[in-house]
Amino acid sequence: MTMSREERHARNGPVMEQLRANGGRDPERTLLILTTKGAKTGNPFSTPLAYQQDGDRYLVFASAAGAPKHPDWYRNLVANPEVTVEVLGETFQARATTLEGEERDHFYAKQAEASPAFGDYEKRTTRVIPVVALERI
Repeated sequence: MTMSREERHARNGPVMEQLRANGGRDPERTLLILTTKGAKTGNPFSTPLAYQQDGDRYLVFASAAGAPKHPDWYRNLVANPEVTVEVLGETFQARATTLEGEERDHFYAKQAEASPAFGDYEKRTTRVIPVVALERI
């Protein structure tokens, strides 16, 4: 089932409000807020995402819950790789880079191990789910 933009906003808006109100902490999940620039409109688009930290990098996963197409935020950052990251009460500019090959596979497997839903997402789709590194600039 694919959600409309309005449905995603209705679901994600309160999650982002709670994250911002709690200094970026969520007792149940490890989330950051990613703000991209719309590929077509240039308007800002924010979404909460699960992440892993790898040294100074934050890794996010364009799973779209196993949907057949990449999520909007991923298409936006491919077009405009400079993004804003809000994590643990800090906001900074970052450059997004899609990982490839063994590096991508390693981090996706690590995420699926930590959160089995990501393994399910991979089984639901024929596309390779992108893993994106966010590096502070």
